[in-house]
Amino acid sequence: MPYGDFLKRLAAAAAAETLPRFRRRGLVDNKLGSGFDPVTEADREAERAIRALILAEHPDHGILGEEHGLHNGDARHVWVIDPIDGTRAFISGLPVWGTLIGLTEDGDATAGAMSQPFTGELFYADETGAHYEGPGGPHPLQTRKGLALVDATLFTTTPALFTEAKRALYDRLEAAVRLPRYGTDCYAFAMLAAGHADIVVEAGLQPYDIVALIPIVEKAGGVITTLDGEPAENGGDVIAAATPRLHEAALELWRKG
Repeated sequence: MPYGDFLKRLAAAAAAETLPRFRRRGLVDNKLGSGFDPVTEADREAERAIRALILAEHPDHGILGEEHGLHNGDARHVWVIDPIDGTRAFISGLPVWGTLIGLTEDGDATAGAMSQPFTGELFYADETGAHYEGPGGPHPLQTRKGLALVDATLFTTTPALFTEAKRALYDRLEAAVRLPRYGTDCYAFAMLAAGHADIVVEAGLQPYDIVALIPIVEKAGGVITTLDGEPAENGGDVIAAATPRLHEAALELWRKG
């Protein structure tokens, strides 16, 4: 069944919790004993709102959320939630965070949404295709076509996430493109699906960081896998590209390195 309308309702429920807390002073907790992995009240309450709506309307479905864990994980349909992807951006007042809501069926990502309520943008995909709603009016999402690697725009959160030998491989890929940009988290994948960027590479993702974005990229015409060329639903080191040809060129450069 198409889940587009339900994804919109879930995004709205999350926005009711995140927007009133954005650019407001609030408690920020650190989930790590060493290092910094922030979580806020907005993260926790947005996920609670999403989970409550899913449980009310699809009680037989499973849920995996970053903040509140796994429920009914053996279900055929499992919702995968990151209530605020880009919490560091959120607490810094930058509107490049997003709420990620994805759906897997038998382990495959089939529907998903990335909602940025401060800018009023929603990027989503279901069996009807990949879609945008927001400033400029609703329209289908479509990746940019025909660019070679040398002309591509590349996004990553930060090269510092690639450690040791992987950092050298990342640097090799960055040197091969025209324009690298940093720090956009889930927004990078949305920009790729919308035709404004061409490659996204990220290290060490969790399922809730990527499941929602897979169908958005794929149904817009792009390709998304791990850097080993495997399905990306379980996270790891991930690469997305606007076209199969560009994806293969980037992976080939990575392998040669």
